[in-house]
Amino acid sequence: MTTIKFGTDGWRARIAGDYTFDNLRRVAQGFASYMHQQGLAEKGVVIGHDMRFQAEDFAATAAEVLAANGIHVWLTDGATPTPAVSYSVMERKAGGGINITASHNPPTDCGFKVRDPNGGAIPPADLKKIEAVLPESTAVKTMRLDDAMTDGLVTKFDPDPAYTALLNSLIDVEPIKQAGFNVLVDPMWGNGAGWFPKLLAGGTTIVHEVHNERNPIFPHMSRPEPIPPNVDHGLSFVTKLGADVAIINDGDADRVGFGDENGKFIDQLRVYGLLGYHFLEVLGRRGPIVKTVSTTKMLNKLGNIYGIPVYETGVGFKYIAPKMMEVDAMIGGEESGGYAFKGHAPERDGILAGLFLLDMMVKTGKKPSQLLDLLFEKVGPHYYDRVDSHFEQARKPEILANVAAARPTTIGGLKVTDIVTIDGHQFVMEDGGWLLIRFSGTEPIIRVYTETTHEDRVEAILADGLKIAGLR
Repeated sequence: MTTIKFGTDGWRARIAGDYTFDNLRRVAQGFASYMHQQGLAEKGVVIGHDMRFQAEDFAATAAEVLAANGIHVWLTDGATPTPAVSYSVMERKAGGGINITASHNPPTDCGFKVRDPNGGAIPPADLKKIEAVLPESTAVKTMRLDDAMTDGLVTKFDPDPAYTALLNSLIDVEPIKQAGFNVLVDPMWGNGAGWFPKLLAGGTTIVHEVHNERNPIFPHMSRPEPIPPNVDHGLSFVTKLGADVAIINDGDADRVGFGDENGKFIDQLRVYGLLGYHFLEVLGRRGPIVKTVSTTKMLNKLGNIYGIPVYETGVGFKYIAPKMMEVDAMIGGEESGGYAFKGHAPERDGILAGLFLLDMMVKTGKKPSQLLDLLFEKVGPHYYDRVDSHFEQARKPEILANVAAARPTTIGGLKVTDIVTIDGHQFVMEDGGWLLIRFSGTEPIIRVYTETTHEDRVEAILADGLKIAGLR
């Protein structure tokens, strides 16, 4: 029997390897048992899916298992952005949610994201509870989808109208429609396709989409993750089309990346800095900000300037979502390009984040590269990069020991002033920058990240990080 372990957001695995219909049924049964244990089963569950291979069939299979366990299922009638699935949990007052997606993983993978009654990520302790009740295949309850629909246990629905209404309540899109922008959108062959043309139709702003069909092998990219080099082909259209900005969503549209008017990628830490600046300076709002240890210290500086608290968590929305709820945060976000906003589910929304950047362009009258100038006038220039290294699983204890034992006095020529172990090992440097070494929660990858105010030190800092881990 396959041993199934939940990672950052739930379960992900290779299709036809560990991700089989039998194993999917086991995971769905475990979630059904967990829902009954928590007293949430009577509230029902929302199930959605992305555009990956057989995703709609996997979603239907999960619905069959939950229905057989007496849990009512609202099953989306097509591929749906993760933030729309999350909001549907709230809107329907469901007990939880399931999204069949592997998000930014390679095309070989699929996943099983789970959500709590608030539409947010389930905390690590509760993920362990789901793992603990995963049964053998012989203990799975199931029934035919047609029978479940006839019996009223499964209801198909369109989540788009409620989600569209939510977006329009959180941001006034009319000025964006009338701004005359030329916007390039790359949904990376995923669930974000069609959303910006629909939301911004009827004005002088023009939206061009690329990679907007279903193609589960994700041509022109190794994976639908909105970072270089996956974004490079899409960004090449910026200058060809004369676009003012590029908005890039990952495969399930909960993350976002941006390119400026010159087709240059704006890294995710700078984007989070821009969002913080927009809310605090341009919109004049106040409230706590939640960030992971792996994202920008520019937010800490903005927090000091504007007198608002900034809370740091471990990496992943399983940490961010509960903290956002606890402190009633204005924004929550992480280094991967996922940002959540008050008034929504405590969940990443790459579509709403894209609208907020366009809103910032409207209200300031500036193009993306000029927006960065505004941010850096407040907090100074910051430079970021990340290296991902695959490793043999047998080496994990050795790498962990190397990092845990490291006590460097300098990194990249900068003095080390502190070591933080919220998630992984973060070495804080004299300029306020940092080097972080941690394992991915979804793949056999070790990540080495840095942010510094010294552009000429980035490569040296990352090189030292790889040496600390014993990978160079």
